[in-house]
Amino acid sequence: MVTEPAGLAIHEAVIADFRSSLRGDLLTPADDGYDAARVVWNAMIDRRPALIARCHGVSDVSSAVNVAREQGLVVAVRGGGHNVSGNAVCDGGLMIDLSPMASIRVDPMARTARAEPGVLWKDLDHETQSFGLATTGGTISATGIAGLTLGGGVGWLSGKHGMAIDNLLSVDIVTADGQLRHASPSEDPELFWGIRGAGANLGIVTSFEYRLHPVGPMVVGGLVIHPIERASDVLRFYRDFATAQPDELTTYAALLSLPDGTPVIALACCYAGDIEEGERIVTPLKLHGQPIVDTVGPMPYTALQSMLDGAFPYGRQNYWKSGYVNSINDAAIETIVEQTRVIPSPHTVILIQDFHGAAGRVPNDATAFAHRDAPHSIAILSNWADPADNERQIAWTRAFFAALEPEMTQGVYVNELGDEGNDRVRHAYGDNYDRLAALKAEYDPTNLFRMNQNISPTS
Repeated sequence: MVTEPAGLAIHEAVIADFRSSLRGDLLTPADDGYDAARVVWNAMIDRRPALIARCHGVSDVSSAVNVAREQGLVVAVRGGGHNVSGNAVCDGGLMIDLSPMASIRVDPMARTARAEPGVLWKDLDHETQSFGLATTGGTISATGIAGLTLGGGVGWLSGKHGMAIDNLLSVDIVTADGQLRHASPSEDPELFWGIRGAGANLGIVTSFEYRLHPVGPMVVGGLVIHPIERASDVLRFYRDFATAQPDELTTYAALLSLPDGTPVIALACCYAGDIEEGERIVTPLKLHGQPIVDTVGPMPYTALQSMLDGAFPYGRQNYWKSGYVNSINDAAIETIVEQTRVIPSPHTVILIQDFHGAAGRVPNDATAFAHRDAPHSIAILSNWADPADNERQIAWTRAFFAALEPEMTQGVYVNELGDEGNDRVRHAYGDNYDRLAALKAEYDPTNLFRMNQNISPTS
């Protein structure tokens, strides 16, 4: 018998049979590579699975799901591992590691790409940009395509081409019974509906098929940075500028610190269209006030996709709170400015995201993602280096969020949720929650896939 960290006991014979069924490796705490395999992006998460199955294909995934179900193991599923909640790793159960599954196939004639769940956005962008194509991805290039897409997928191309889920053409998915299914608008459409926004609850996607669009290789993008003392003025400008921007342009506002620790406010943008028109459209952004840094201009799309990577590296403690707002009103601006005067970490970023254009023209019930009509979100992305500072950093983040709550709706982007309980998960899915609970009962009635922003199956 092998005694596991959470008190589970798994027979050696079960482990031996499981190992022999896999093309990839099966790691236990005694094996070389175990500690490296359990590390995820958020350094606050330090969990020890009983077993880590490093899957190399669909057969491995099905075997892992079957063993977990039969042995009553908690299941964590890792794609890119770049998630604030840390649900990619568990204590005492089975971590299904999809990172070895990283193949990409681009069809430039059909303008589609098929990619496995271990792929990162920088890898997909690298392949698609070879043909001057892209699909909506994240704003941090080291993010995995799987987690971001399954939760919705907001990025620089959302205004022009919709969210990642709006460009998802089909998936292959292993459900809780260990069976492989294909889901698309014409095949198992109800499952496909749920996958687009709540996919982590419904199974393990082993292949994503995306629609691609002509993008790049050059776009207009970059940062305009102002002194923090001008934050109120810049945020009011951003509020007005963002409401009138065309679909091709996406802008974010961020309060952050420069590498030397100087606090600043930055406006980040991407214009995915004609370069000359883009330069004309972003001129007001460049001319407002007296910025201390202006990098906005033509740049490679791949450079834009990695522009913010340095603010969110592996190995820091991370704790986030976020929510949607109907407007960036003066009260919200005053609260943001006041709270950032006492920000406890120079690594923390306050991000105001804009939602408009194609992403917002999809009905709220067309996919599981339920908040198409929310024009902005405000995310407090606290990150810091020293674990000894956890209590103070978390307390500040919660106090900041509480001060902002009167200006917020109840909605929240599921990919920015930490461990905040079922009420917040309900708010993430809004009126779609009950439909998702019924779908969960059909495909995962025992809630095998519960290491996620969990939707309880309808009884």
